[in-house]
Amino acid sequence: MPRKPSEFIVHMLFDGGHHEEVRFSSIQDFQKWYSNELMPKASSEDFIKVPLPEINPGEYMVMRPSRLIAIRVEPQFSSSVERF
Repeated sequence: MPRKPSEFIVHMLFDGGHHEEVRFSSIQDFQKWYSNELMPKASSEDFIKVPLPEINPGEYMVMRPSRLIAIRVEPQFSSSVERF
């Protein structure tokens, strides 16, 4: 039986080498943000909001989509073994 990820970490690499991580609770949440916010403005110099639900609900990071070079989506699996 396949395991289900508990969250997804989205790694974003910007020109100039800056790196940010954003966590989404489901792949559908990421896909919704990606298709509704990022893709329509992919070459834009205008700021778009990136949700940061894990840090503080209601807070956002802003980014310029035209400065984004790469995205990597990494599934995270919770474990029954507690980490210290």
